[in-house]
Amino acid sequence: MDYATLEDGCRIAWRMDGPEGAPVLILAHALGASLDMWEPQIEALQGRFRLLRYDARGHGGSDVPPGPYSIERLGRDALGLMDALGIEKASFCGISMGGFVGQWLGVNAPERLEKLILANTCAYMGPPENWLSRIEAVTTQGVAALAEATLGRWFTPAFHERAPETVESIRRLLLATNPQGYAGCAAAIAEMDLRDILPGITAPTLVIGGSKDSSTPLDCAEMLYAEIADSRLEVLPSAHLSNVEDAAAFNSLLLAFLGE
Repeated sequence: MDYATLEDGCRIAWRMDGPEGAPVLILAHALGASLDMWEPQIEALQGRFRLLRYDARGHGGSDVPPGPYSIERLGRDALGLMDALGIEKASFCGISMGGFVGQWLGVNAPERLEKLILANTCAYMGPPENWLSRIEAVTTQGVAALAEATLGRWFTPAFHERAPETVESIRRLLLATNPQGYAGCAAAIAEMDLRDILPGITAPTLVIGGSKDSSTPLDCAEMLYAEIADSRLEVLPSAHLSNVEDAAAFNSLLLAFLGE
């Protein structure tokens, strides 16, 4: 694990895999996870790409500044990390919360993006009141209070039965998340509304939806596809963490899209 200190003093944890000189692909994780959630992608992708994974502020090995945060702040964190590592331009793959960051980057820093992958994500997760109870629960009871419901949304019942060890590994990432960091990012999501800016995304974009995703239902993916001009939509038969539940198909989609 390595670290980069951003302009506001927040230290961001990151890891790089893959050969020097290869095209850079940045991987941004979901709320309540960490860079380790991308393990199912590493072996398949690192031969062709320089993979940059990082922990969002408030998560994993990164610092936990006082919240609330904002999507703009999380987007500037990604740009600050690129600057610290001397990366002028990269492709970006974000799932769930990472996809919110990807949308912000697509509009506000198009010159830094080669291609964009938005997986199991949405432009709007409101109304804000829906998030207030989650924020209250995590700040008063810890992330464990949300664990069962979260894992129930992240994976289908069939995957829970088929791969209990994998589900348990993701549970550990969730339970390790700092409650203050979770709440700070949840507050950013509560206030987020990117719907009006989606037509401003000009990078070639792959939208990945899950047909069994109750967190960001398929109509979220369909809206992204409809509003982003240079986009395509692929649907996997998975719940929210499609990169884990249907890793082989997810990896194939990325390889095909990024290889064009």
